[in-house]
Amino acid sequence: MGGSPLRVLVVGAGIAGLAVARALRLAGFRPDVTERLPPAESTDTGLYLPGNAARAMRRLDLDGPLRPLGQVIHRQRFLDAAGAPLCEVDLDALWTGVGECRALPRAELLGVLLTGAGGAVRHGAEVSTVDPLPGGVAVGFTDGTSAEYDLVVGADGPRSAVRTLAALGGPPRPAGHVVYRALVRGGPRIADWTALLGQRAGFLVVPLGAGRLYCYADEAGTDLPADPLARLRELFGSYGGPVPEVLDALETVCVERTEEVELGRWFHGRVLLVGDAAHATAPTLSQGAAMALEDAVVLAESLRAAGSVDAALLAYESRRRPRTRWVRDRTRDRNRTRDVPPALRDPLLRGRGGRIFREHYRLLTGPL
Repeated sequence: MGGSPLRVLVVGAGIAGLAVARALRLAGFRPDVTERLPPAESTDTGLYLPGNAARAMRRLDLDGPLRPLGQVIHRQRFLDAAGAPLCEVDLDALWTGVGECRALPRAELLGVLLTGAGGAVRHGAEVSTVDPLPGGVAVGFTDGTSAEYDLVVGADGPRSAVRTLAALGGPPRPAGHVVYRALVRGGPRIADWTALLGQRAGFLVVPLGAGRLYCYADEAGTDLPADPLARLRELFGSYGGPVPEVLDALETVCVERTEEVELGRWFHGRVLLVGDAAHATAPTLSQGAAMALEDAVVLAESLRAAGSVDAALLAYESRRRPRTRWVRDRTRDRNRTRDVPPALRDPLLRGRGGRIFREHYRLLTGPL
């Protein structure tokens, strides 16, 4: 179907939506992209892209614009709460032949994707109705306008409105953690992805280049604190390593609950879900963006190769489910280690941690 006048609507202008728009443009389609939020309303945070994300960016022909941004990460270091070493992962070896790992501000990745998608996003366009038609979809918007499409792609995140409107599933379920994110300037000099593991809590620092650090921390639970910065300092005030200096440099912290989306099907008629709208997990493996980028590549390939939209959607879901299921299961595996007391967990990680953590990505180093 490549090059055909297929009418496609992509709902959501985050990583998943813009990546889908880029992939479809490369395949010869010209999708419409809508986003309910105004431009740049969200607070910027950092982002760590594993090697399979870099490979997907190459497939989207966006590796060139990405290359000058952020910092390439060569090693993951795991420490205990006091800052003593537990284990390491050689990322260059793990992702050999796949792609390099990179950390950068999320806004910079979105800028690359937006340019690649053609730059045209209809902001403030919130979908209100999604009704099936013979061979298509009728879409209504809250501003009273409507349009018909051959395919609607819901890329509107874990709390997807498209998912609800298309009767593909309800709200996400809590994954059991509260996460804190921040960008830090003027903190300590750190060269590696560095995580400190405590009792049912962890603190991660990743360099973004140009003196910037991405701070990610989490704790077990679902209650959001009234003062996230105060809670972060209370929770991690006794940690060692680079944590004290990072806490001193923090100014603004974003906080949210982790959520999961697990669905029996990803499409209904000509409405398809991608990215977190279809398969959100806790961010433990840093695979949210990578899975969204891979989704975009595979969807465009499926549409280009199939003889009909319906056949393409079947082919797409059959290819993507095993990988997203792997990410979900490995995420749950790693999260369960949080409940193991450090006195038992830390000796295990010192002996076998590198091998255990490498195994979590084994399937993802293979072909899409």
